[in-house]
Amino acid sequence: MLFEDTYKEIASETQGFFKDKGSKFYAHAFLVRNESEVKQHLEELRKKYYDARHHCYAYVLNPDKSAYRVNDDGEPSGSSGRPIHGQLQSFDLTNILVVVVRYFGGTKLGIPGLIQAYREATKDALSKAKIQSKYIKDVYLLHFQYPDINLVMRILKDEGLEQLEQDFAIDCKLRFCVRKNDSQRIFEKFKAIHTLKIKYEKTI
Repeated sequence: MLFEDTYKEIASETQGFFKDKGSKFYAHAFLVRNESEVKQHLEELRKKYYDARHHCYAYVLNPDKSAYRVNDDGEPSGSSGRPIHGQLQSFDLTNILVVVVRYFGGTKLGIPGLIQAYREATKDALSKAKIQSKYIKDVYLLHFQYPDINLVMRILKDEGLEQLEQDFAIDCKLRFCVRKNDSQRIFEKFKAIHTLKIKYEKTI
């Protein structure tokens, strides 16, 4: 392995619950791809739980987990957003938002009690999730002539490459993606065909 080219996501929304001294903690875990989706889910939960005192959350985005945020939403600093984020790290997840909605039960839990409550509510939601492993992939565009079609198709088949789209109208164009760890080897394999052009487009 050159480097870790896999990441984990939840398959769909899950929910969790924790109760302590009358306070109720409702956890919601969402699969998200960007900050606008995060914002949308937060707005929907604030409407649904309009009478709740706190909507604390944490999210992690991108295959390399390069974007993340924690929010205590009025709870003592470090008592809620951070333990939620800690569970996201424990489950090794990305592209995920967890919001824990708290209804105050009349008795203060103290910071250790809050940390435990937010952690356990999040853990309950994540333990119910179906977790999927995904590969980081590079997308390439091929330009070639008709005589090379069979050769190109044979490489795609032999290497088990995922074909995204093709256009054989005038010149032949074909877009495919390849697992990151195999990317350089496949690139060199196509580049060795001098009648063909290969161009890197993006990583997904």
